[in-house]
Amino acid sequence: MRLFADFHIHSRFSRSCSKNLNLDNLETAARTKGVSILGTGDFTHPAWIKEIKNNLTETEKNSGLFRLKKRANDTVKFTLTTEVSLIYKDQVRVRRIHLVLHAPSLVSANALNAELSKKFNLHSDGRPILGMSAPDFVRLVKKIDPKFIIYPAHIWTPWFSALGSKSGFDSLAECFENEIIHIHSYETGLSSDPLMNSQVTMLDDYSVISNSDAHSLDNIGREANILEIDNVTYDKIYEALEVNDKTKLVGTIEFYPEEGMYHFDGHRTCGVCYDPVVSKENRGICKVCGKPVVVGVASRVAELSDRQVGNKTAVPMFNKIVSLDKIIAQTLKIKSRQSLRVQRIYLNMIEVLGPELEILLNSELKSIEAIAGKDVARSISRVRMGDVRLTSGYDGQYGEVRVC
Repeated sequence: MRLFADFHIHSRFSRSCSKNLNLDNLETAARTKGVSILGTGDFTHPAWIKEIKNNLTETEKNSGLFRLKKRANDTVKFTLTTEVSLIYKDQVRVRRIHLVLHAPSLVSANALNAELSKKFNLHSDGRPILGMSAPDFVRLVKKIDPKFIIYPAHIWTPWFSALGSKSGFDSLAECFENEIIHIHSYETGLSSDPLMNSQVTMLDDYSVISNSDAHSLDNIGREANILEIDNVTYDKIYEALEVNDKTKLVGTIEFYPEEGMYHFDGHRTCGVCYDPVVSKENRGICKVCGKPVVVGVASRVAELSDRQVGNKTAVPMFNKIVSLDKIIAQTLKIKSRQSLRVQRIYLNMIEVLGPELEILLNSELKSIEAIAGKDVARSISRVRMGDVRLTSGYDGQYGEVRVC
């Protein structure tokens, strides 16, 4: 059975996240989007793990997956996940690394929380700041339960990632040292895709994962994983991600990386955006203020690349999408995707044609045209073919994808 999974999201207890991120709303948003497996996010936060315990129940004994207690069925299954922020100084520099963590059970999640709470304040943020190194964290987690899944979040983002330009490393082995044996996956992040990552041969043996890192309900499923799993359980997800079973993890759903906030280099305050070639010509210096620019994902990938794009024999399968309400708004020349007219068309399409990801990827254009009109159908067709206009994001500024 083909499933869409979005593991890395946040709750309302994470900073700069919507107050609407509760379990009921997350379940509804996931169903609307067509996401069958959704991370809980933030299980390290005491208040959120309490809500998880009170509102979710295991789908089956020892399945490691959960559903809302109030729902008789489990159309959307939850898996226990969180993101942690490691900030520490090694012999060279200060490192700021974000990692995604999957827990195999509530027992294991509780044990980890108890251990972390001895030294760190877990109440302050759903994405806790931990003053420990990446190897030490992995060692601690795997000692508690070897079935935890750990992987680098948004691997190339400048400020908080394993390979980022500001505080990252030049290889995963350098980051995780002896604990690299426990790292089997990495998350592309919004500003890169599998084709970009294929330029770096050291990533070849790792599972490619894409998640939304959603801070609001609208963004659930904007990136996701495509799984082929019958009777899904945590153990089968573990096999897909940790054993790199390509018969189970068959592909990803991707943002157009140009739309990500850190695709190119630049200075937002100066209005300066450089592609990797121009940035190199300018030696990474802003032409307005004369200071170094924030080096984005495209340049960082190019810096560590040792293979030309397209030379890899098997780039993992992926599909680039644009959110359906964005497509509708642009097609109708309406500024806000939240406008009543856009949302009315969007919800009607969902009701008649099914979840958003199915519409974007699989629905027949004639069926879309019958519900939303010829222009919307044409715009969806353009996105499927990659016939879009792109303005790249930089230095925390989202880029733009124009479909018409």
